[in-house]
Amino acid sequence: MAGRINDDDVRAVRNAVPIDAVVSEYLQLRPGGGGNLKGLCPFHDEKSPSFHVSPAKGLYHCFGCQEGGDTVDFVMKVEHLSFSETIERLAAQAGITLRYEEGGYTPGRQQGERTRLLEAHKVAAQFYAEQLGSAEAETGRAFLAERGFDQAAAERFGVGYAPAGWDHLTRFLRGRGFTDKELTLSGLAQDGRRGPIDRFRGRLMWPIRDITGEVVGFGARRLREDDNGPKYLNTPETPIYRKSQVLYGIDQAKRDIGKQGRAVVVEGYTDVMACHLAGVTTAIATCGTAFGGEHVKILRRVLTDNSRSEVVFTFDGDAAGQKAALRAFEDDQKFAARTSIAISPGGMDPCDLRLAKGDEAVQQLIEDRSPLFEFAIRSFVTQHNLDTAEGRSAALEQAAPVVARIKDVSIQHDYAVRLGGMLGILDERFVINRVRQLARYAAPGGRGGRPGQGQGPGHARGGGQGPGPGRAAGAPPAGGAPAGPAATGPALYLRTPDLHRERELLKLALQHPQLVAPAFDAYLADEFTAAPYATVRAAIDAAGGVTDAGDGAAYLARVRDAAPDDGVRSLITELAVEPPRSRREPDAIYAGEQLAGVRLAAVNRRIEDVRSAVHRLGAQGPPEQFEAAQQELWTLQQYRESLRARGAAAL
Repeated sequence: MAGRINDDDVRAVRNAVPIDAVVSEYLQLRPGGGGNLKGLCPFHDEKSPSFHVSPAKGLYHCFGCQEGGDTVDFVMKVEHLSFSETIERLAAQAGITLRYEEGGYTPGRQQGERTRLLEAHKVAAQFYAEQLGSAEAETGRAFLAERGFDQAAAERFGVGYAPAGWDHLTRFLRGRGFTDKELTLSGLAQDGRRGPIDRFRGRLMWPIRDITGEVVGFGARRLREDDNGPKYLNTPETPIYRKSQVLYGIDQAKRDIGKQGRAVVVEGYTDVMACHLAGVTTAIATCGTAFGGEHVKILRRVLTDNSRSEVVFTFDGDAAGQKAALRAFEDDQKFAARTSIAISPGGMDPCDLRLAKGDEAVQQLIEDRSPLFEFAIRSFVTQHNLDTAEGRSAALEQAAPVVARIKDVSIQHDYAVRLGGMLGILDERFVINRVRQLARYAAPGGRGGRPGQGQGPGHARGGGQGPGPGRAAGAPPAGGAPAGPAATGPALYLRTPDLHRERELLKLALQHPQLVAPAFDAYLADEFTAAPYATVRAAIDAAGGVTDAGDGAAYLARVRDAAPDDGVRSLITELAVEPPRSRREPDAIYAGEQLAGVRLAAVNRRIEDVRSAVHRLGAQGPPEQFEAAQQELWTLQQYRESLRARGAAAL
């Protein structure tokens, strides 16, 4: 059993790996103002970025789904790892050797399951790559050469060779300390009559990497005539490999996809290699499955999906290729990006095209792309006999829904006109009206929409209140209190104007503690009228206050650790990442305004309470209590006037 990781090592790991470097491995980040970065949230689907990362504070927060935390939290959630597995993974990236407090450190025994399986795949990839140079692998090298790939290309993509024997890799990995259980669990081996045997034998091997570059599986190509297995054999589903959640080549393509705002989806490993070598460095492919919803989610995050970006699908021109293209069109609405299709001449895939006509032909294939919806329309129309009224009617009913799905209304109108021409329907207005009718039917809130559609992430929790007045364009969408147990009444909305001062003061206390010190430490929790804000104030106090906050990241970690539950911890993260409302960089003047504003509101509330007491006591209370209440009221009124006149200087 693994020992507990040393606390100093955990802190070292947290400090060694910048959060923006980790998050950018999974999604495209762009400047978000106030020193923050933003991108599309990896934890929920959204059209515009509400996921903010603060490199200075080492925190992230999504203002759409309320997920937030530090680097460790992010990796745990996005990779579904345990705490120890996450620390081990980040430590390996940072080159930190971990110490375990119960029994010391024993390599190979005290690592999490996922970490062990990833390590086994890493070692296996190295083994296969070395075997490609062996005499037995001549057929594999010949296969690559016939397709225009030299040794440098094989090394660039980590292509290797699995020896034809029963247990070459199994014995090698055993020698490196891996157990039989780990070998079968990883999918690298399978049960034989006398124990585990290699799953891949006598095949050319492509390592399949996740978006961070970790090898999670393999694709194996048959080479021998006596191999009765399928042409391509992939790793089975394992704890680290889900074929519907990986894209081959994404680790190499992700940066150029983000820079160019374009992704090219091809059909196979060799097509990805051919495209990259030809200069189309945004090419990716699925791994033995059709392009689907989970692939869309990965691609949208890397692409920073918007109307200026583009996804290009390449398919063979044969019937199977057309079917695959139409299947891809079904996911078109999941992208904000434009979707296009590139069909190579003569039914050649990019690999064959590069071999026959060179790199320029592959580049031209992508440049000659056409809108995917145009391809879908023509495919449906050609299925019908347009010489008959029945055929034209059937073609219209099949193609019109495709036109209705076009996102841009002006382009939708243009294609409705073109559809009428393709069908030979003289009444142009009839076709246009039919398309509009279908578009309304399919729209959120239309007759075809499901109940409740149309309420996006901008709707606040608890009654659907919108953002407060004056919210700047591009600011995080309005959110509510952290999720918690179901309330019996309306949910508290934390962004109402009367709570702005409290929210701003807490943001300053978390983001710029030096600006509100030492005055803030004298504020009581009851000066914050919203219970969640009062709890955050108490957490700051429990963490030592703002006067001795010290290092920003360490201070925020102490405050988050002092939170009584995950809901408050999430709110702390949100407040630590959300930019202040100040139009300039927050300074002592702005901080003083918030300090004075919160105190003034608290004094006003107390004045109303004391006035009520004076009224009651004047009628029937003891004289000494009445006089004491009057004295307190006078003192409070004087303090209020001082706050109004002098601001923070009166605190």
